[in-house]
Amino acid sequence: MIGFDHETLVAISKSFGLFYLIALSIGVLIYACWPSNKLRFERAAKSILDDEEGPWR
Repeated sequence: MIGFDHETLVAISKSFGLFYLIALSIGVLIYACWPSNKLRFERAAKSILDDEEGPWR
């Protein structure tokens, strides 16, 4: 069986975490820029203002 010391496990986990966060960031960016999501995001941005009649008192 292969023995790993602490420094090797830390280096592997840091590398995995880095690639995981990069992949997650790319996935979120692709989702946000996907053309079919434009209408959904525009509705969400305008829905906040639709229910407002004036300043809150």
